Amino acid sequence: MFIRQLAHELQDMMKYYPIVTLIGPRQSGKTTLVKELYPNLPYVSLENPDEKRLASTDPVSFLARFPNGAIIDEVQRYPELLSYLQGIVDKQKQNGLFILTGSHQLALHGAITQSLAGRTAILKLLPFNMQELSQNKVFYDINDYLFQGMYPRCYQNDIPPTKFYRDYMQTYVERDVRQMIQLKDLSLFQQFLHLCAGYVGQLINLDSLSNALGISATTVKHWISILEASFIVFRLPPYYENFGKRIIKSHKLYFYDVGLATYLLDIKDKKDLAYSPMRGSLVENFIILELLKNRLNQGIEPSMYFYRDNSQKEIDLILKNGAQLIPIEIKSAQTFTTAFLQGLTYFKQLVGQRCKTGYLIYTGHQAQKLGDFHLINFRQLGEIS
Repeated sequence: MFIRQLAHELQDMMKYYPIVTLIGPRQSGKTTLVKELYPNLPYVSLENPDEKRLASTDPVSFLARFPNGAIIDEVQRYPELLSYLQGIVDKQKQNGLFILTGSHQLALHGAITQSLAGRTAILKLLPFNMQELSQNKVFYDINDYLFQGMYPRCYQNDIPPTKFYRDYMQTYVERDVRQMIQLKDLSLFQQFLHLCAGYVGQLINLDSLSNALGISATTVKHWISILEASFIVFRLPPYYENFGKRIIKSHKLYFYDVGLATYLLDIKDKKDLAYSPMRGSLVENFIILELLKNRLNQGIEPSMYFYRDNSQKEIDLILKNGAQLIPIEIKSAQTFTTAFLQGLTYFKQLVGQRCKTGYLIYTGHQAQKLGDFHLINFRQLGEIS
């Protein structure tokens, strides 16, 4: 049994809110988590056609079956249900009644804002992180994580990654995407997904993607928003202040699961991965994603950025803790060189007292303090707060 770090935060929020909404990618473990934590709450899924039909045609009768609350799975299938939930929780004035799960941010956002503002906590559950796997004595090297990804079924059911991601993408594109947008050519969207994998860790260039696919930049922008809403990719925003420099304001693109990006790059095995020109970008994606999971699992607003100016000075990741900024550089190499510290040193000088320390994360095993900075192995990410 894998213990999810978000469990504590979810249980806390059930004390403070009548509804807790748990969102995240398909198969990230949302249903398993809430059923394990609340086995006595009735469970219903709107993926079930009969349940969805009842919810949409007679929502009052649908909810009347659950006077003491329930787990309602995949609620994005009928987001209008939330307005009826509002009336119930306002009348009962009791916390910890309902848990809602969903795998599509866009479909839920408007309904939550309109109907459940102030009545629900919203938590995100992503696939496993390294700490959750280590509790079950699962320890891999970096290439294993990059190739296999972190989806629970790959570890619980021993499904070969290539088979899992093939089926995952087929289900995602043929069912979810079809329901979100009208696609005349599914193969073109699949080609778009593969191109996005090649953009891991890079600035998003709408014109470049548009030209490669033969579609408008507006369509590319819309398709990226669909991938974001369904937890396939996320955009990392730039950090910029008035430093007297021209700061790059485009976002960088990353995947919510690095194994999926590896699959879309058509990397067949770990040997291919070791020699892939994309390996460094995949390591960067993996580390940033692990730090994102660590924050989300604690209920902390991520506040994560990157920095790049017009003189090509760059920091892979900046964590913002109040007024303090923590710069992080990520290297896929196992060997440390002092040149790796140049970006950290530059950024610390740029922001002054707002930066007390920074981290250089690499795949080597030597850990040490280097002046104001820390050199750590990728397994030591828990040290970064």
